Amino acid sequence: MLDTAQLEPERRRPIRRAEYDAMGVAGLFLDERVELIDGVIVRMSPRTVLHDSVLERLYSLVGPKLVGRARVRVQLAFAAGEWSEPEPDFVVVPLGESWADHPSRAHLVVEVAVSSVRFDRTMKAALYARAGVPHYWVVDAEHRSLDAHADPSGDGYATVVRYEAGALLEVPGFDDVRVPIAALFG
Repeated sequence: MLDTAQLEPERRRPIRRAEYDAMGVAGLFLDERVELIDGVIVRMSPRTVLHDSVLERLYSLVGPKLVGRARVRVQLAFAAGEWSEPEPDFVVVPLGESWADHPSRAHLVVEVAVSSVRFDRTMKAALYARAGVPHYWVVDAEHRSLDAHADPSGDGYATVVRYEAGALLEVPGFDDVRVPIAALFG
């Protein structure tokens, strides 16, 4: 297999979101879990029981409280610019966001990480910051903590705060919706 790191940057041809969507419609990814990150099709980390349990708890704590106030999307595509279409674990989308395309604005994006912590804290954080996502959380399921990113600027977030099991975190834009970090882990 070709080592693409050996290719000169001018010879690489990234894939646009519209092309990626067309590839999906054509059935090219039927048995694969992939997402588009900076023009590159990337295999997603496998889901685990721990991952799914944390995600289910997050949804049960937040989802019902936002009915009629925001759209909550779980493991669905997010339009993060022309070159990226990740599938974040949990997204709180403004009600006014179009239903005609994948949402491109969000109050909050959350990734639940078991084996993808480093990727979610670096590549995904840079991606969501560039897309203008004001608040991004990485739930580190194995270490029972949550990194809250805020103040996007350039390729990252100016503010990153780690919360441990005893903390209570407010969902951005909804000060009456709070997530007790310990509740995410049972």
